[in-house]
Amino acid sequence: MHRPGESRHGISRGSTTIAAFSTIVEWYDFTLYLYFSTVLARVFFGNGPASLATALAGFAVAYLMRPLGAVFFGHIGDRYGRRHMLLLSVALITIATLLTALLPTHAQAGSAAGWMLLLLRCVMGFAVGGEYSGVVAYLLEGASPRRRGLITSSAAAASEVGALLAVGASALTVNMVDPAELESWGWRIPFLVGTALATSVWIARTVMQESPDFERQRDGGTIPSSPLRHTLARHRVGIARSFAISALGSITYYVGITYIPAFLASIGKIDESSSLWLATIAAVAVILVTPLFGALSDRLGRKPVLLALCGCSAILPATMFSLMSGGSSTLALSGAIVLACVAGGVSAVGAAATAEQFPGEGRVSGLALGATGATVIFGGLTPYVAQRLLEYSGVAIIPGVMIAAVALAVLPILLLMPETAPGRRGGRSPR
Repeated sequence: MHRPGESRHGISRGSTTIAAFSTIVEWYDFTLYLYFSTVLARVFFGNGPASLATALAGFAVAYLMRPLGAVFFGHIGDRYGRRHMLLLSVALITIATLLTALLPTHAQAGSAAGWMLLLLRCVMGFAVGGEYSGVVAYLLEGASPRRRGLITSSAAAASEVGALLAVGASALTVNMVDPAELESWGWRIPFLVGTALATSVWIARTVMQESPDFERQRDGGTIPSSPLRHTLARHRVGIARSFAISALGSITYYVGITYIPAFLASIGKIDESSSLWLATIAAVAVILVTPLFGALSDRLGRKPVLLALCGCSAILPATMFSLMSGGSSTLALSGAIVLACVAGGVSAVGAAATAEQFPGEGRVSGLALGATGATVIFGGLTPYVAQRLLEYSGVAIIPGVMIAAVALAVLPILLLMPETAPGRRGGRSPR
C-alpha cells in the first residue's frame, strides 16, 4: 500500500529532497575555488604573472582525481548501497573544506602553501568524483518514470544553487573586506561557510532511505560482485554515450559559466567585483531554466532536446564571447546569460540521459567511467586550456570556439543514440 509522503517507488519526499538539494553544498565547495581563483592565485601563489594560470592548473589537477574517486565510490554505491556512498563522500568533502580554510598563505609559508592547497584540492576532487553520479542515480531510481527528467534535473538545479552561493560568497567577500585583509584572512570566510554547510548535509543524509532499485537488487540477489568489471563487460556503448553527453555538459558549464569571471578579469574589460556579480546573475539564469529543460525532456524525449542544445552549443558561444569582450557591461551580461541557459539545459537533460544508459546493476560505476571520466578532459582541463590559449593568441572568441568544437564532435553520437526516456518512442525504463 502506498504510504503518505512516499513515492510509488518507496523513497520518501524527505529523502528525495535531501538527495537533490545536498548537491548545493557539493558544488559550492568545489566551484568556490574556480570563482575565487583570482584571489586564491594571489594568496597561495604570489603576485607573479603566472599565478592565475597556476591556480587554474590546480583546478585541472584536482579533476584528475575525480575518475579515481568516482570508481572508488561507485564500487561502494553499487556494492553496498547509494546511501553509504553518499554519507562517506560528503564526510570527506567536509574535512577537505575545513582544512583548506585553515591553510597558511604564501606570505606565511612560501611555496609550501600552494602545494598544500593543491593536495587538498585533490582530496576534494576525489570526494566529488562520487557525489554527483551517486545523487543522480539515487534520484533517477526513486522518481516516477514519466518525471525522471524533471526530478533528476533537480540535482543539476541544486548544484547551480551551490555555484550561485559560491560566486555570491566570493563577490560579497571581495566587496566587504579590505584588499589587504582579504589576502590575510578574509579569503577563509567562504571556506568556513562551506564547512558548516557540508556538516549539515552529512547530518541530513543520515536519515535518508536506501534507493529502491538497490533494495531490489539486494532482495533479488543481482548485486554484481565486481560492479566495474560488470559494467565494462556489458555496457561499453552506454559508457561511450554517457561520456559524449557529459563532455558537452562539462565544457559548456566550465568554460561557458565558471570560467567567465577569470576570462573577463584577464581581458581587463570588467573589474574583479563586477565579473563576479555578472557570474552570479548567470547562475540564477541556470537555476531558472534547468527544471524547464528537465520537464521538456520528459515531454519530448531526451534525444531531441539534447540535439537542439548541441546545435546551440555549436553556433552561439563564439559570438557570446565576442560580445563579452567588447567592454560593455550590458553586452557582457547578455552573453553570459545566453551561455548559462545553454549550459543549464545540457546539464538538466544530461543528468537523466547519462543515468538511463545503464540498468540499476552497476549504474554508478557506469556513470563513473563515462560521465565522470569526461569531466576530467572537458571540465577540469578546459578553463586552464582556455586561459592559456587566450594568453597565447589574444583572440577573445577562443573559449567559444572550444565549446563549438566539442559540440560538433558530439553531434553524430547524439544523432545515433536511441531515445531513453520512458514513454517516448523507443524509450525504455531501465531496471
